[in-house]
Amino acid sequence: MSKIIKKAREVFDIEIEGLKTVRDNLGESFEQLVGKCSETLDRGGKLVLTGIGKSGYIGKKIAATLSSLGSPAVFMHPVEALHGDLGMMQKNDILIALSYSGETEELLAVLNPARRLGLEIVAITGSSSSSLAGLSSLVVEMTVPQEACPFNLAPTTTTTALLALGDALALVLLDTRGFTKEDYGRLHPGGAIGRGLTMLVSDIMRSGERLALVSPDATVKETLFRMTQARCGSAIVVDSGNSLLGIFTDGDFRRNAEKDMGILNQKVSSVMTKHPITVCADALAVEALKVVEDRKINSIVVTSGSGKVAGFIDVQDLPGFKLM
Repeated sequence: MSKIIKKAREVFDIEIEGLKTVRDNLGESFEQLVGKCSETLDRGGKLVLTGIGKSGYIGKKIAATLSSLGSPAVFMHPVEALHGDLGMMQKNDILIALSYSGETEELLAVLNPARRLGLEIVAITGSSSSSLAGLSSLVVEMTVPQEACPFNLAPTTTTTALLALGDALALVLLDTRGFTKEDYGRLHPGGAIGRGLTMLVSDIMRSGERLALVSPDATVKETLFRMTQARCGSAIVVDSGNSLLGIFTDGDFRRNAEKDMGILNQKVSSVMTKHPITVCADALAVEALKVVEDRKINSIVVTSGSGKVAGFIDVQDLPGFKLM
């Protein structure tokens, strides 16, 4: 093993040991923190995280994670707070102050002004006897054996542990508050996950002039002409009431034409595929994608709640919706 890899693994080992220590020491104070956060959110308040330096960077990430998982949170820089950003806090909010030493002057300076606004302050710190702890109504102590830094100075193990503790808080709140995968999708509409969880089949299906509908008495030649008009690789065969009878694809035509070109004059009902795979228009788009992937097909007929043909999904359209 090279000296470089050995040293890198030592850093991992030290930080893993720190994580284990914080995990094993979780107790009543963490449960109280979860309870206070839940109460704050239930009364319409938000979680305000504050910290400076490396703790501040971690605080920003924790706030972002909390918000993305259904627990509204913001980050407030302590120095900016003294110059007006205190205005982002309201009476129903809770202030979560982050400082491993608990003695960061810039952070301590903002606590009394916050208290005068009626804000409850919770501390996440490495020392329950620190100045920060003394100004807080609840202290979640987060002590680690040592930093990974050889001088035991640069925040390394402590910031890793704080990040994990923030993730634990966000995910416990997710569980206790009943946040669902669908809720997650609604908060991430621009991402692939959000699209898959919120977009409906009706949002991506072809309809109107882009849909090739033919009667069972239409010839294959007429059917191909309609498919060309709709720029569609399949035609849906329906009765006079728009009920599904079958599907005819360009693949069906090629396979039959190899045997006999006389197929052009046959009725499409004689060569169509009966009982094609369907999906309901109000189903999630991700369900249609799963059908495409599992069944290895290129076309899906979309039906309405009453069983009538509502549209059509062509696999070639899916990349445009960023679902594939």
